[in-house]
Amino acid sequence: MSKIILASGSPRRQELLRRMGVADFEIRVPDVDESFPAGLSPQRTVEHISRKKCDAVAAKSAPNTIIIAADTMVFLDGEPLGKPVDETDALQMLTRLQGCKHMVCTGVSVHGLNQTLTESESTDVFFRPASPAELLQYIHTGEPMDKAGAYGVQGRGALLVEGIHGDFYNVMGLPVLRLSRMLERFGVSFFS
Repeated sequence: MSKIILASGSPRRQELLRRMGVADFEIRVPDVDESFPAGLSPQRTVEHISRKKCDAVAAKSAPNTIIIAADTMVFLDGEPLGKPVDETDALQMLTRLQGCKHMVCTGVSVHGLNQTLTESESTDVFFRPASPAELLQYIHTGEPMDKAGAYGVQGRGALLVEGIHGDFYNVMGLPVLRLSRMLERFGVSFFS
């Protein structure tokens, strides 16, 4: 099998890749500008950023290497919610999300064999109504501060989630089924 590089420093993405059965991979965190052109759909936005990450690592890698890059964003009514800059920003985001449906989109790019595939996955997440006191208690755990939309579904943020329609792992940051199908096109087998 070709050498695999995960172009991400995310512990959640590393964990999910291992759960898929990919135990031997290198981690390279790309240094890229994560800006994107105005007017893109949520799906095209995350695809654009994941492709930039993938291309940056591919440019410095051997030709027979498989590179996986991803970008996850939270969108409320089409507006992207990034990582909070501080606790006040986190509270504003979580207040807007509570009692509402929002969309989590992940763009995934896989490079190998002189080609790059880029796709995206979208999942609807429904937050229960939460009191300001509950949101502040959650923020004080520190968990929201490095996560898009100011919550982590794999941690205590799950206590705010009433339901999910779509790929749960996508909300964690890596749509494993979609990624597995993309990797199979590069000769990576998961059940043999």
